[in-house]
Amino acid sequence: MANRLHPIHNRLQAATILFLVSSFAFFAIAQKAAAQGSGGNKPPIENKMPQDTIDSSAQETTLGPPTVPVDQIIKQFAAKEAEFRTERDNFTYTQTFLIQTLDDSNRVDGEYRTTSDIVFDERGKRVEKVTYAPTPTLERIMLSKEDLSDLENLYPFVLTSDDIGKYDVKYVDHVQLDELTTYVFDVAPKTLEKNQRYFQGRIWVDDKDFQIVKTFGKPVYAKSKSTDNQAFPRFETFRENIEGKYWFPTYTRANEMLRFKGGDDVHIRLTVRYENYKRFGVTVRIGTPVKPAEPNPEKK
Repeated sequence: MANRLHPIHNRLQAATILFLVSSFAFFAIAQKAAAQGSGGNKPPIENKMPQDTIDSSAQETTLGPPTVPVDQIIKQFAAKEAEFRTERDNFTYTQTFLIQTLDDSNRVDGEYRTTSDIVFDERGKRVEKVTYAPTPTLERIMLSKEDLSDLENLYPFVLTSDDIGKYDVKYVDHVQLDELTTYVFDVAPKTLEKNQRYFQGRIWVDDKDFQIVKTFGKPVYAKSKSTDNQAFPRFETFRENIEGKYWFPTYTRANEMLRFKGGDDVHIRLTVRYENYKRFGVTVRIGTPVKPAEPNPEKK
């Protein structure tokens, strides 16, 4: 068993090098390929959260019914989310990604860590510059391409006017969430298209700014050969108000027992931190042109 892990680990190191030089490269989680001829072709098992995992409903107090029609709330927050997506593209920030595997005693037995600055080059193109990447020690899982889009698009999940037609959005409650008052919705894709990844779970929408402030859910997708022996954790993402206007993601976490087809269960712990948001550019907005005021000849 140990000997068979070594060549796979070498492939992981090679994949890591490719990751570090790619722009906006993120990570995916998949079990290391099982040896040919191994048995145990069991159907996939639904992931279950460990006992020490996050509680998505903690510190919530139910409020009264919304004062705004639900369809109007959905329309407003989808429009605000479209603005948010555009605005975030004008910011630089620092991103720290950490994934660890835990043994039966909840001790770390493997780790991958990297810190990157998301900045703009001299041509104004968005690029990622890795500033810290110690040698990975992961042995029981490997990083694969399927979750790349999850870490880029689903962890900082955005549900805009362009995307909302792909989802069923169901109103759940109006709750106090820490210091915020929020509308809660359950979200699920209407259909699963080939080679597309979607979010399924719950979102909390600030009832004043009409923007998502928290998400809790999992990736869903159409099954394929490439994902046959992969597993993906449920995650929770928190946002904070930036510049008093937009709610940007600042922290994502997952703590999950991943169950793989024909393989061992692997307990993983994952965090992504987004810090040091700084505006780089200004969003250009198209509006009604205003004629400049005529100069006053009496003023010198």
